[in-house]
Amino acid sequence: MKILLAEDEAQLNRVLTVAMQKSGYDVDSVFNGQEAVDAVKEHPYDVIIMDIMMPVKNGLDAVKEIRATGDKTYIMMLTAKSEIDDKVTGLDVGADDYLTKPFSLKELLARLRSKERRSDEYSNQELNYDNLKLDLNAQELSSNNSISLSKQETGLMRYFLLNPNKAISTEELFNHVWKDEDESEDVVWVYISFLRSKLASIGANVRITGEKGGEFCLERA
Repeated sequence: MKILLAEDEAQLNRVLTVAMQKSGYDVDSVFNGQEAVDAVKEHPYDVIIMDIMMPVKNGLDAVKEIRATGDKTYIMMLTAKSEIDDKVTGLDVGADDYLTKPFSLKELLARLRSKERRSDEYSNQELNYDNLKLDLNAQELSSNNSISLSKQETGLMRYFLLNPNKAISTEELFNHVWKDEDESEDVVWVYISFLRSKLASIGANVRITGEKGGEFCLERA
């Protein structure tokens, strides 16, 4: 699971980063809200951990900007304040959960494990981008026409639709779709080819760019 941590307190940032890395998570850390916004524009994340009180751009404004782009990444807010208004405001601007400082590392890691266990349970049963729609229940992709997808094609297309216009590595795609299967990363290229053919067959206005073994991106054609 790939995590973005936005926390301006250097010592806490390092402690949280090291703890999450030791638990097997891939962590990018930044120190203000603007750096968080910029990172989310460029890279796909499974979880964003966002402090509220930060310089340059605070966490609430950063979350607003991230959600305004249509990004659906799970966001957990951190705050040193315990007032209910701060918690409500964080949830209202688009956060999914919050932790009030001081908190234990055990609690943070437990919440991340819980999120990871639920990662395969689709919270949104329909995803859209331009004239493309993915029905996760039916495993069906539609535009001018519709076509059925396999389980792996659905998982791959879901990840692209959750992260449009972002360069995603072959390794990231493999880890999200085939993490528990006895396959090599070459399988990603095979299914990219399948999806490209199906996107063309239904007249979608989007395409998957990239070359075998490299980074791929879902973008408007």
